[in-house]
Amino acid sequence: MKQLFYCAEVKGQGSVKPSGNFNSSADAEVLHKAMKGLGTDEDAILQLLTARSNVQRQEIKAAYKTLFGKDLVDNLKSELGGKFETLIVGLMTPPIMYDAKSLHDAIKGAGTDEKVLVEILASRTPEVVNAIKAAYKKEYDHDLEEDVSGDTSGHFKRLLVILLQVLFKAGEEKFGTDEQTFVTILGNRSAEHLRKVFDVYMKMAGYEMEESIKRETSGSLEDLLLAVVKCARSVPAYFAETLYYAMKGAGTDDNTLIRVMVSRSEVDMLDIRAAFRRLFSCSLHSMIKGDTGGDYRKALLLLCGGDDA
Repeated sequence: MKQLFYCAEVKGQGSVKPSGNFNSSADAEVLHKAMKGLGTDEDAILQLLTARSNVQRQEIKAAYKTLFGKDLVDNLKSELGGKFETLIVGLMTPPIMYDAKSLHDAIKGAGTDEKVLVEILASRTPEVVNAIKAAYKKEYDHDLEEDVSGDTSGHFKRLLVILLQVLFKAGEEKFGTDEQTFVTILGNRSAEHLRKVFDVYMKMAGYEMEESIKRETSGSLEDLLLAVVKCARSVPAYFAETLYYAMKGAGTDDNTLIRVMVSRSEVDMLDIRAAFRRLFSCSLHSMIKGDTGGDYRKALLLLCGGDDA
């Protein structure tokens, strides 16, 4: 059962790699020292944790418990605060568990954060979605599909459920309305198959699939259909766009910024950086630098892994 928490995605180029000279006990000692006595050495904490893979962070957590009899995450929470704390706790959470928690937080309480459901379910591989469902069931004793169904409606709900059922296979059902057709086609085919469909669609219709979706749909369904199309074309480009709009204009969507930087740092952050530079003619590094501050900014820039100015 433990294995599912480390289910890896198809690897692109991550900015965070496992540390070569790794010693979990030595790292646990460094963290303990950083939090001992008056004041906290935030810099030591962020420098260490952003330079270790998630699997290594779990080993540090176990060593910390053995050496000091305390829970490392609890200690970090009591010493840190605000967005920096949220980011560090995110880094300490196993990836599949992090996705399951993000979905749970998006569903529970009044109202649903559709943006989180769209982002995670449209971008993760079928294997990862299955692992998330298992982790969600284990952690919350609830069925993720049922929770999503109970919290959403209409075609939006239908496509989310299709994505959760991981039905990325050719389905030849025919429905009356355009919306039903979009939902069925996009929910039931592989990314490779979809890219071919988009090319043919462009030749036949004279405009891109995205244009059609924007004309035919609106609201959460439009967001989800567009996310599925964008992820079929390029997952890194989808996340580059997500990060750009999280920081563009007045105010920053820190929850989205943290979620993407944490969840993609070991998967495809270098690819996201390259896509960001291509799409927005500025570097992800420079945008984070201009939009955030303090230890929070330092940690995000280390996860970013470099500047493509």
